[in-house]
Amino acid sequence: MEVNEIIDAPENRSESPFITVAFTGKNSFWRYCIGVVGPFLAANFIGGLPLAAVIIAGALDGSAIPQKGTMPDFEAMGINLNVGFVLNVIPFLIGLLAFILLVKPLHNRTFGTVVNGGRKVRWGRMMFAALAWIAVSALYMLYALKSDPGNFRINNTSNSLIVLAVLALLLIPFQAAFEEVLFRGYLMQGLAVLARNRWIPVLSTSILFGLMHGLNPEVMQYGFLTMMPQYIFFGIVFAVLTMFDDGIELAIGAHAANNIFLSVLVTHEDMALQTPALYEQIQIYPWKEFGGLVLQSLIFLAIMALVFKWKEIRRLYARINAPAAEVSDAVDAG
Repeated sequence: MEVNEIIDAPENRSESPFITVAFTGKNSFWRYCIGVVGPFLAANFIGGLPLAAVIIAGALDGSAIPQKGTMPDFEAMGINLNVGFVLNVIPFLIGLLAFILLVKPLHNRTFGTVVNGGRKVRWGRMMFAALAWIAVSALYMLYALKSDPGNFRINNTSNSLIVLAVLALLLIPFQAAFEEVLFRGYLMQGLAVLARNRWIPVLSTSILFGLMHGLNPEVMQYGFLTMMPQYIFFGIVFAVLTMFDDGIELAIGAHAANNIFLSVLVTHEDMALQTPALYEQIQIYPWKEFGGLVLQSLIFLAIMALVFKWKEIRRLYARINAPAAEVSDAVDAG
């Protein structure tokens, strides 16, 4: 990994390739509807087939399927949690593949334009963000273990934890990439074309990101109004990373690292992804957790700002200057 691949800051320019590339190609509203709905349908109806098969097999004896929130309770069904983990992640892989296949025919531009405007994928940035997020999360977890040791118990020290770690490292980046490509890449660009500013895409995609998680078990357990601020705030953090860095690589890295960290190291009974993690957190205090998330995120963003020399705060709210030679069927009826 080249050093300058990590610390090179985006050039100081009035507009960015990530934003302006969205004004090229074809941008009719119906195209974005298909670009969002298509991958979700593929994820649920194709990617969800293995999970559906397991659920149907478990219901053949006529017994009710045990659930945690809106998710099947694999442990109660006698299914290995690592197998359940894979079944839950497969839909994200299928959704990402469907999106990659749809971008070119729908918008006449490449998948790479959704990532960072069409430049080479900046793998070094992705890895750096992942490592930084894990470091900040580890420090916060050490604080939590020390300040409230009775709220955590060792949950798993068997070989299944190693299997889980390998599966998480291999699969969760695809899950995070699907969500970041769809929200911070595709929808943020589409809303930028519509609004011609930056703050509407930042807030809108963050709210939509929160609503997408509205059926998670944590929401069912602790309440919609309690959990939505956490998901929306997470969305804002990833949107800030995207706008400042002119691409979604940092957001993918941080998002993947967060989900890997939680899947492997700490779980609780209302978690969306049920895993045989190292620790189990016995009692959840949602607003305290939210405060910890805000603190971790601010530290992480400060690290990113220092390393990548972010200075232009207007990247979060300024009006977008569309390219002079705009090619878009949002204007042309064809």
